[in-house]
Parts: sequence; structure tokens; C-alpha cells
Amino acid sequence: MGLFNFFSQEIAIDLGTANTLIIANDKVVVDEPSIVAIDKRTDKVVAVGRRAMQMHEKTHENLKTIRPLKDGVIADFQAAEAMIRGMIKMINPKKQLFKPSLTMVICIPSGITEVEKRAVFDSAEQAGAKERYLIHEPMAAALGIGLDVQEPIGNMIIDIGGGTTEIAVIALSGIVCDQSIRVAGDEFTHDIINFMRRQHNMLIGERTAEQIKMNIGAAITELDEPPEDYPVNGRDLMTGIPKQIMISYSEIAHAIDKSISKIEDAVLKALEITPPEVSADIYRTGLYLTGGGALLRGLDKRLAQKTKLPVHVVDDPLRAVVRGTGIALKRRKELIALLMS
Repeated sequence: MGLFNFFSQEIAIDLGTANTLIIANDKVVVDEPSIVAIDKRTDKVVAVGRRAMQMHEKTHENLKTIRPLKDGVIADFQAAEAMIRGMIKMINPKKQLFKPSLTMVICIPSGITEVEKRAVFDSAEQAGAKERYLIHEPMAAALGIGLDVQEPIGNMIIDIGGGTTEIAVIALSGIVCDQSIRVAGDEFTHDIINFMRRQHNMLIGERTAEQIKMNIGAAITELDEPPEDYPVNGRDLMTGIPKQIMISYSEIAHAIDKSISKIEDAVLKALEITPPEVSADIYRTGLYLTGGGALLRGLDKRLAQKTKLPVHVVDDPLRAVVRGTGIALKRRKELIALLMS
């Protein structure tokens, strides 16, 4: 086995808008922001992942940071390829005499077009993959949280990522019906930036908005265990001078309220188009929340009030999709029905 491993490498990639995770040998070996920093003069990659994220919005004219994925799909082909290569290098940073042959399973949004699929396949090929398989994100999430997707029982997965929210009803190894909307974590971040500008006359960057969302982000204004107010640093639009103000979670709940309503509507629409027998299953099993958006305080409560159904936030929602992609990689012979190659 050892020698064989030496010549071949199998990896599962969750290519996300916000974060990219890679599983090799059954463990998550890479968990980095999906971003690259490139030197404009030479077009060389300066940094990938966390290091590039530290440079984001702080660059000078010779450096630029690129987030190659937008709304869950590849927007910048070359940057995506450079990012995938850079992250594969992180798995074993030691210099190798020859490259092992790669087998990759990559997950993609369910609302993706054929052209966008092609782009993912090509990027994987350019990054050195011999065998390439794609799996839909909600399907991977269902596998990752331990649901038996091959059974004739309907389950509804709501995967709120960085670029897209995927809502899918899964039964018999397939997606019965789905809704994919491009409202997710990034949209919340922009809502917070706009809110700070409107409400507090303060300009903040994406990274600060992201920190606010993680520290005090909430979907409802009345929480049982409210987080403490959070200090925000930015530039005062009146004076142009940096300043700090305190923000409460209920303000953030107001800021992202409209975007969350869009997600609620999509969930209701998905429930509307679900076949009646599957609806009966969902009434019993409830809704499963995965992805980074599942960590928003009070979101489960809000969706439960809206749908009158039980809502479960899964364990470690950020890694549910990559875990499922890893399972699909390991059991790809028996789960071939779920994979596109």
C-alpha cells in the first residue's frame, strides 16, 4: 500500500467562495481562505490562503489579491488554478522527485451551469488531476452529516456557504428538487459594510465586516444568550479620521435581515415544489443546516418559526461538505451515482 500511495494521491476538495478545504488520508489537511496574492509585474503567485488574506485590502500597486471564486463558481480561471496548485502543495510541502498521480473529488453548487462545470474540470486538470469527479454541495453535506442518501427517505439540506445558499431535497442518491440562490455569507458581509456606512457614517473593509459577522452576527434581534457588544475600527466618513465604535448584535440582525428573508423565501419555495410523499418525510426529519451560515446565532430559531418544522444545526457545519466529499472519494465505487466525471 505504501508504495502505491507514493505514486498516487487521492484528495477531496471543497472549493468554496470563502474557504477551501482539502481532505487527504481521511483528515482535513488544508483549511484556508480562498484567495491568492499575485505580483502584477511578473504575474507570479506571492501567497495563497491565510497569508494572502492578511494582505487583502492592504496591497500597494504592484500587488493584487484575487478571490477566484464568486457566487460559488470560478470567476477567475488562472487565479483559481494557481490557488488549487498552491493548496495541493501545502499537503506535502517537501520537494518530491516526481509528482504522484492525483485523483480529485470536488464539490460544486447545485445551481451551476455546464460552462461553469467545465471550468472546474479544467482547473482540476491544469492543477494535475488525472481522475476528476464532481459532486453537488448539498449531496456532499448530506453525506458529511451521516445521512444515508441511498435510502428512499427524503431529507432537506440547507447549505449556507460564502457565495451561495443551496437548498436541496435528497432521496435515493439524487436531488429531488433544489433551490440555489446567490445570497449567502458574502452578501451578509456587504450588508454589514453598507449598514455601517448608512447608520454610523463609518467606512469599514471586508475583513472587518467578516469579523463583525463572526463575533456578533445574528439572525434575530432577541437572543437568549446575547454576545457582548463588539468594538469596530474604521474610518469616519465625516472627518476622514480613523475611529472606533461599539456595535450590538441586534444592529447586525437588522443589517442582514433582508438577505435572511431571501433565504427563508427560497426554503419555502423548495418546500412548495417538493413531492407530497417526500414532504411527509421532511415533516418527520426536519431541516438540516450546514455551511458557515449555519453558525449565525438564532438562524435555526428563525427558520423554525417560518416553516413550523424542526431545524437542526449539524455538528461542525463548516466542515460538513468537505467531510462528505471525503466520504464520496473513499466510497466512489459504490456512490458512483452521485458523482459526475
